[in-house]
Amino acid sequence: MLVAILFVPVLGGLAAWVSERISSRLPRYICLGGFVVAFLLVAGLWLEAGRPPRGGPWIASFRAAWQVMPAVSFRLAVDGMGLVLLSLAAFLGCMAALASWDEIKERTGFFYLCLSWTVAGVLGVFSALDLFLFYFAWEFMLVPMYFLIALWGHEDRFRAAVKFFIFTQISGLFLLVSILGLYFAGSKAGAATFDYEVLLSTHLSPSTALLVQAGMLAAFLVKLPAVPFHTWLPDAHTQAPTGGSVILAGLLLKTGAYGLIRFWLPLARQAGEAAPILAILGVAGILYGALLAFGQEDVKRLVAYTSVSHMGFVLLGIVLGSDIAFLGAMVQIVAHGLSTGALFIVAGALQERLGTRDLGRMGGLWARMPRMGGASMFFALASLGLPGIGNFVGEFLVVLGAFYVSPALAAFASAGFVLSTAYSLRLVHRVFFGGGEAPAARDLTGRETAVMVLMIVPLMWLGLAPQPLLDMVKGGNRPVHSVGQRPAAQAQGAAPEAERQAP
Repeated sequence: MLVAILFVPVLGGLAAWVSERISSRLPRYICLGGFVVAFLLVAGLWLEAGRPPRGGPWIASFRAAWQVMPAVSFRLAVDGMGLVLLSLAAFLGCMAALASWDEIKERTGFFYLCLSWTVAGVLGVFSALDLFLFYFAWEFMLVPMYFLIALWGHEDRFRAAVKFFIFTQISGLFLLVSILGLYFAGSKAGAATFDYEVLLSTHLSPSTALLVQAGMLAAFLVKLPAVPFHTWLPDAHTQAPTGGSVILAGLLLKTGAYGLIRFWLPLARQAGEAAPILAILGVAGILYGALLAFGQEDVKRLVAYTSVSHMGFVLLGIVLGSDIAFLGAMVQIVAHGLSTGALFIVAGALQERLGTRDLGRMGGLWARMPRMGGASMFFALASLGLPGIGNFVGEFLVVLGAFYVSPALAAFASAGFVLSTAYSLRLVHRVFFGGGEAPAARDLTGRETAVMVLMIVPLMWLGLAPQPLLDMVKGGNRPVHSVGQRPAAQAQGAAPEAERQAP
């Protein structure tokens, strides 16, 4: 089933590319069909996860040897955390295809090929348990995303695509060096392999451990992105087509967070030493991204900077070493992918109708576009962390976990709630309630309304009943780590009451 989940989008993309010779409209149906099949297969894994365990930490796994290079194997496996991320990837693939329905009118076959293969690369990152295969998937998703931006983006698309590719490619080379360092360290110990579980137990010298930690950290922080490695993101988000922005915000950024959790934390022996610095970078990202978002006049650029802020919560939750904060980071990963992806769909719809992304040329649209106004209001409230919506659960758990580690960090991080309120309400006010005569524009179509509803429902579910997702993540094969400074009582096994009773 894991192999099918990975290759259905690959084959669907190829079929979409070829089908353009028959009809320019056919590729969109084939691409969407491929994503729907992949999502149904992932849903089947959720059913598998509910059955009694059959041994081993993984819900599903697959291994095939590669005779050309015995050290490399085609190994896929998912636990609870991986299953949640696979679900997000397949779902947002469907939403990105639907959001691109009327926007892409040229080279539609190649567009849906690139869209399908980008999502396939993300699925590979979330399921690969051989580090060589992981690196292949990590690099594989960059090329089609480059073409999505460079060929179908907006006015400054080529510069943004090149900047995106340079940042991610250079950081990927650091990741390659780290993987090779692990491989050669394992070779000296008699285990010449790229297998994740074998490398976990490989003894690393201090110099090799530092090399592995630095290389992986560079790659994952750039992709997250963390301040000050974020400068590629606003340009890429702003210039990408709507579907590309959805995949960028909802999935590609999450591969950086996943890499930190799955690979950097357990493989980098000196993770605890870097944790305080990374926690400060996370808080800096929360505040810096929110402040810059408030000052933007371009709708897509505003939403792009909100991603820097929200992913700061994710970084903070990952490195604190608190179970509460980690669960909050996972909820935030899913909620951010849904809410920010939806805001990019709204921004794309506004640009298509009004011919501009400038807030100064909008205003008073609620009367003409009530459905879009209502949807935008919901996702803006999600972005600011309104209780009852998934983003609040994620951010609140991160701040709560931070409080047990460092009340000062928690205080600064909680300021992000205030700043997010400012930029979210400013966005809605300027677009839908601002002064001036409202330009003539059509409201959301039936298809666009369906997309909005499909993204609202899981956000409400996460906000009102997040326990199934929390249970799935807690049941995963997450390595135990303690990279934050815990209170003395907790270090001795007497965790604070609130954390012991956490979901």
